[in-house]
Amino acid sequence: MSKPPVLLEICAGSVTSCLAAQTGGAARVEFCDNLLEGGTTPSYGAIASARDKLRILLNVIIRPRGGDFLYSDVEFDVMERDILACKKLGVDGVVIGLLTADGDIDVPRTQRLVELAAPMPVTFHRAFDVARDPFKALEDIIDTGCDRLLTSGQEASAAEGAKLISKLREAAGERLVVMPGAGVRLNNIARLVAETGCVEFHTSGRAPFASGMRYRTERVKMGGPGQDEYAVVETSAELVKQIIAKANEGWENLHRVG
Repeated sequence: MSKPPVLLEICAGSVTSCLAAQTGGAARVEFCDNLLEGGTTPSYGAIASARDKLRILLNVIIRPRGGDFLYSDVEFDVMERDILACKKLGVDGVVIGLLTADGDIDVPRTQRLVELAAPMPVTFHRAFDVARDPFKALEDIIDTGCDRLLTSGQEASAAEGAKLISKLREAAGERLVVMPGAGVRLNNIARLVAETGCVEFHTSGRAPFASGMRYRTERVKMGGPGQDEYAVVETSAELVKQIIAKANEGWENLHRVG
């Protein structure tokens, strides 16, 4: 019996990156704005444009701001409205993450958003990685009805958290998909496949592309310190292809008989 190929989800920060992910062979995108803050909800227009142009699955992050994952009533209202907007636009799934002040999963609110999103599947994002108890958090997430967990194994990168990710996958069984993300790269994805046993992975596959601006000035800066404002960082279709090939090579090596 042949083994399934590894599925790659691309964290895309623009419609351009969504399309590059599709060209590169990704199965799904997680569409975000403000990637430098860990991702926030894109604009309605950006989501609508991505939906019109994409043939692959489109998931949208529902996160009203950067920072922690303890949300006010006002912020929760925004999240509810954004989920309804995504449903109206025909988005394939949403990505959420809510914690209590004590570092546990906010079960009632998460359950409310899962119910609101239905029949769209729901991924619980890396808010999990700053939860107090990973195995209690995993069970709570499963109880809320989420379909997938994106995690770095409560470390700065999935490579560092691979051991916990493997244990989470085993604990979840068929109840929920555990998807490693954060620091997943071309040079480590084959090893992560072997170490975690996971079949879905999350990465951005980004690379800098030169700006088309001919007139340039160094006197005025609009971005942060050290930022090259004449380079655009987007998902690279070629890099996505290479990551998928390397991931499936790792899978084949792991399951080769003899």
